[in-house]
Amino acid sequence: MTRYLRLGVNIDHVATLRNARGGRHPDPLRAARMAAEAGADGITAHLREDRRHIRDEDIDRLMAESALPLNLEMAATEEMLAIALRHRPHAVCLVPEKRTEVTTEGGLDVDGGREHLHRFVQELGGAGVRVSLFIDPEVRHIEAARDIGAPVVELHTGAYCDAAPGAGRGSELTRLSQAAAHAAAIGIECHAGHGIAYDTVGPIAAIKTIAELNIGHFLVGEAVFVGWHEALRHMRELMDAARPGVERP
Repeated sequence: MTRYLRLGVNIDHVATLRNARGGRHPDPLRAARMAAEAGADGITAHLREDRRHIRDEDIDRLMAESALPLNLEMAATEEMLAIALRHRPHAVCLVPEKRTEVTTEGGLDVDGGREHLHRFVQELGGAGVRVSLFIDPEVRHIEAARDIGAPVVELHTGAYCDAAPGAGRGSELTRLSQAAAHAAAIGIECHAGHGIAYDTVGPIAAIKTIAELNIGHFLVGEAVFVGWHEALRHMRELMDAARPGVERP
């Protein structure tokens, strides 16, 4: 039976716009509330070390005032672990982070970083937080995630979305499909995200072993032209079209 595909909306770049001039507008919390009205199933926010977009007070308000579950993206650092354990969001997605990068450039090296990541997975899981690991679509990282007790992986879709239509994009889609199938086969829930837009979402959404897509930057940019609600509504429509006959639970 085909499962319903959840939409997590990343509101980081609503905060980027706000921070460009300071003040409180546009408000990430308002974006989260409107996302719920437009069909989102969750909110994602990345609290970076340098606080370039989402800030600590945004996390405070999202936890206190948003009806949707929060997926907190963060680096595997002591500072972020303390914040996550204090707030106990619905989920934490551990991501690699470089101060000089514009956006996340690749997945975590879970296979090479098992010892470091294991404690984060165990402490967060012990606090009732569902942990996912943001990875490139490679079997070794999926198996390493299982070995350290992570219940979820999120596949980095950037290479697929950036590839030109044709054989290159098809090859990347195959990698994603095979990785998602392997995750499901060994009991790990699979999510996907990074760079997804209207023209790339359909084939990813059609991969039945993917349970959730996390999409942000494109939606914020598209909202400049069509509005936030309409941008999200159309993305939800495209996702549903890729899995016909599936009702939202």
